[in-house]
Amino acid sequence: MQVLAEDGTRIDARVNERQHVNAVVLIHGFPFSASIWDAQADALAQDACVVCPDLRGAGKSSEPEGPYLMETLAADVALLLDALGIERASIAGHSMGGYVALAFARMFTERVARLALVPSRLRADTPKEAQARWKLADRIEREKSIEPVVESLLPRLFAPNTPAERPAVVERAREIVMRNGPAGAAAALRGMALRSSAEDIAEDLDVPMVMIAGAQDATLTQEEAKGVVERFPRGRLVLCKESGHMPMMEEPEIVTAALREWLKSELP
Repeated sequence: MQVLAEDGTRIDARVNERQHVNAVVLIHGFPFSASIWDAQADALAQDACVVCPDLRGAGKSSEPEGPYLMETLAADVALLLDALGIERASIAGHSMGGYVALAFARMFTERVARLALVPSRLRADTPKEAQARWKLADRIEREKSIEPVVESLLPRLFAPNTPAERPAVVERAREIVMRNGPAGAAAALRGMALRSSAEDIAEDLDVPMVMIAGAQDATLTQEEAKGVVERFPRGRLVLCKESGHMPMMEEPEIVTAALREWLKSELP
């Protein structure tokens, strides 16, 4: 399905049209699209209405000028839910998608039934991290290519053994990234650099929360993942032992099982 935001941006989403009691939104991270959730979307569709948006600037969605603030991306998700007639949903986000999920929770708290971070963090960027994002955004715009993103980010998103033992997974991820344009990627990088911390809202989100983290993640350590979970009243941690930052692709069965259990958790 497709919807148009107020600024004319086209937001595309893969939607399981069947109606169920549960509705779940799977929000992709940077620099990907909804395709990273293919395994989970197919499996969860047996029990829930699954919405997998391509965030603006990614996948089949259009590529307006940026920066793409996390609040703007969250409003796009709300627009999709409005179009589907879904008042309340379980929201899962990977990496940048987690930032969007947290922005959604701040803006539309009453619409969040459950929250999953797969994996993501609460804090904002450090000045050094923000500067690196701006620098990469400038480079890909200057070179008019998404290739610098692939070169700088993709190698460190996977567990050390994944490229040798599961090369098809890494190649699939690369294919997804290469379908995105440099302008959208630059706008997303700048939006992440500008985001605010979500640490202040965690303790007030009294909903079932799960962090599905990779034990071999070079981006988000196990210690930080545990610290994030402890901030939530109903937080729980699931570790994928053979995964880096991409557990939904590296160990899809474990992520699917964890999300299924999460979707069965009792609502407040």
